[in-house]
Amino acid sequence: MKLEGSFSPPGDKSLSHRLALLAVLARGECRVENFAPGADCASSLEALAALGGGVERRQEAVRLRGLAGEVAPQAALDCGNSGTTMRLLMGVLAGRKGRWRLKGDASLSRRPMERVAAPLREMGARVATHRGRPPVEIIGSGLQGREHHLAVASAQVKSALLLAGLQAEGTTTVREPAPSRDHTERLLAAMGADLERRPDGAWQVRRSQLTLPERWRVPGDPSSAAFLLCAAAVLPGSRVTARGVLLNPTRTGFLTVLRRMGAAVEVAVEGEEPEPWGRVSVRQGPPLVACTVEAELFPSLVDEVPILALVATQAKGTTCFRGVGELRHKESDRLAMVVNQLRRMGARLAVEGEDLYVDGPTPLAAPRRLESAGDHRMAMMLRLAGLVAGAWPEVADEGCCAVSWPGFGRTLEALLA
Repeated sequence: MKLEGSFSPPGDKSLSHRLALLAVLARGECRVENFAPGADCASSLEALAALGGGVERRQEAVRLRGLAGEVAPQAALDCGNSGTTMRLLMGVLAGRKGRWRLKGDASLSRRPMERVAAPLREMGARVATHRGRPPVEIIGSGLQGREHHLAVASAQVKSALLLAGLQAEGTTTVREPAPSRDHTERLLAAMGADLERRPDGAWQVRRSQLTLPERWRVPGDPSSAAFLLCAAAVLPGSRVTARGVLLNPTRTGFLTVLRRMGAAVEVAVEGEEPEPWGRVSVRQGPPLVACTVEAELFPSLVDEVPILALVATQAKGTTCFRGVGELRHKESDRLAMVVNQLRRMGARLAVEGEDLYVDGPTPLAAPRRLESAGDHRMAMMLRLAGLVAGAWPEVADEGCCAVSWPGFGRTLEALLA
């Protein structure tokens, strides 16, 4: 089996989430083109609407009407499967007047929320979790800016604290051990926030009024595109091009890894606004070789580890992914799922502490059924692992791909045609 042709990935999830949730604090209206179509970002739109904001969905665009912070004083907000929605809302609502309850589905209800709640409490927020997990109760209160030192690089935690800092007295500073996705910072700067990056890399924000841009086009999601691009690197005779994809350097770590392995990767930047975007092509070429993926790279490829682990099963030597323990706290225990499911296909993987080791090259054989645990990243990876094994096994709960990419199956079939 081979993949051949081009495709346009759906609008980027991270940018779409942030546009919807920043509208809670911003004034004005924004026409957002190519808004991410998945269920996760729909949760952010529904939260904006439940708090009183305007959301008009049309086939070609979503129109957002900002609230300028004047939110419904009470609401029960269902964040579905979206950790981004819940964690960013905690920062958005902590400084407003009112009382809100944030809940999620069974998967989200197992995910840790104290990493956001605890530093928010240090700013004076009144936030309660249920044994560290959802549901989350928020009673809005006055906030005081402070300096935060994050133990783990996390765009969601950083974003929540910066959004709280927009509403706090004084200066809020966020320092992380390695750079994570910077979409919130870019959007805040575009919307008029009093935000700066210090020479030491820390971010500072002061109380500010935000204004939505009149129009924003969301580039394609690189995390979605990565699955088909990485598959093209290992399926004989494959060549795949992703068009209009986001090329923000905090999101393209998977391309760095593919290049280290010797994959044939071509990137063409075609625009710089609102963020760098362009075309990415990957073709199956020389035999791949193993490499080490340092912990510092992890924030730029956090969602792509499952598909990169599949690629590593076909590379000569032992590939080491360092510092990936955070995967235990995703939609599933993604680290355990990657190991267990690829082992069932004959791959050789091991976890030592926070590090994942993958030996290759290893021929894969697909069982009749693979388990996704309802995790969209796992479901996509396992469908492509089946292709590497020359099979089309059943993938349990494969419909969960709709969380991020409702059209994944159709796009894959078109590239296989």
